[in-house]
Amino acid sequence: MKLKIIWSDYAESQLDKIFEYYLENANYKIAKTIIEKIINEPNKLLFDPEICQKEELLKDRTEDYRTLICDNYKIIYSVDQKQSLIKIANVFDSRQNPKKIGKTK
Repeated sequence: MKLKIIWSDYAESQLDKIFEYYLENANYKIAKTIIEKIINEPNKLLFDPEICQKEELLKDRTEDYRTLICDNYKIIYSVDQKQSLIKIANVFDSRQNPKKIGKTK
C-alpha cells in the first residue's frame, strides 16, 4: 500500500512560525534549511509509519499519535491505514513545556 503524507493547517502554521523565528533571529538560509529538514523528515515514515513511539502526552486521545524527532522538534502524526495517509498534526518545539503539547489540535 502506498502511503501519502498530509500536513494539517495547524502543523503548517507551526512551520510558518518556526521559519519566521529563524528568519528574525538567524537568517534566511538557516530558516530555509531547518524548514526543509522538518518537511523532509516524515518521508522516513513511508516505509514503516509505526516505527516511532506513541506520544505519551497524547495517549488520552481517540487517535494514536506518534512522535518523529527532528533536531529540537517533535513531528506529531497519526496513521490512517484505511485512507493510506500519514497525517502530520503538529510540529512541536521540544524546548517548550511538554504539557503544552496536549493543548494542540
